[in-house]
Amino acid sequence: MLEQILASDVLRLALLIGVFVVVVIASFAVMVYYNRQNAVRGELKKMQDEVAFAGATMPSHDRDSRSAWTTMVDAIERAGLHLGDTKDVRLREKMISAGYSSPSAPRIYTLVRLALVFLLPGIYLAVALTRPEPPGFLSLYLFGSILGLLGLFLPSLFVQAKADRRRELVVNGFPDALDLMLVCMEAGLGVEAALDRVAREIVTSHPLVASLLGTAVLRLRAGSTREEAFRHMADAAGVDEIRSFTTLLIQSDKLGTSVSSTLRVYAEEMREKRRMRAEEKAHRLPVLISIPLVVFMLPTMIGVVMLPAGIRMVRDIFPIMAGG
Repeated sequence: MLEQILASDVLRLALLIGVFVVVVIASFAVMVYYNRQNAVRGELKKMQDEVAFAGATMPSHDRDSRSAWTTMVDAIERAGLHLGDTKDVRLREKMISAGYSSPSAPRIYTLVRLALVFLLPGIYLAVALTRPEPPGFLSLYLFGSILGLLGLFLPSLFVQAKADRRRELVVNGFPDALDLMLVCMEAGLGVEAALDRVAREIVTSHPLVASLLGTAVLRLRAGSTREEAFRHMADAAGVDEIRSFTTLLIQSDKLGTSVSSTLRVYAEEMREKRRMRAEEKAHRLPVLISIPLVVFMLPTMIGVVMLPAGIRMVRDIFPIMAGG
């Protein structure tokens, strides 16, 4: 029976489609069963929030700003598939460090991973089975599994790369913001006014740093304490230098020391670190250049040097050795 199915292209295609459908349905059922408790917790939390904010209406611009991704995620969760993660706090921090500050960003990230896990193998199966000579069952299973794993890890790699790029931009732009902040505070401005002024000045050159400082200013104006606003700014940046900076500001505010002297010392340290990073990249250039030099130029140089000697040996030495 199995040999007849494998010998017929139609039966083999039907078997593969049936196996794929069974795996999809089984995976969906397992995820629904596993996430049932998380869905119940989410509903209870939503009910608590609705009770806590009873009588408050959502502004029209907030309702209009709901993206299509958020609407899709809400519809899928209402259908019974909970897209929350067991490590939701860490995932939330990871998404914020990559620049996705929306509350629905972790759920959209989970949805994209699930979609790619099934979409990439499905596309491969559709393309492979339409060929005149479709590949064997083992090849389909092997490449489908590889594409499924690739779809599982591609969003994570993309988010990590974006977070690293954003962290690099913040680190490179923060020393300039510190210098401007030092100038503003030495001119007589307070911490909040200096942050606001610097955020408006560097909005073109360093938009990420300006966004972090502007968010901290808005939190201060909304009634948050300096410690809360600065801690939130450090968590949103995800950079050790900004965490150290916020710690210095909080300690200076608690102990009553001069913020200007603290900023001056820390700005010098940040400039020194930036200079050391630039020197490190400069010292890495000879090593990086040696790789294409060895791979591409060295064989060519060896060929140019050895070619005349090789021709001379073929013309003169080899006939003499052969007794000619």
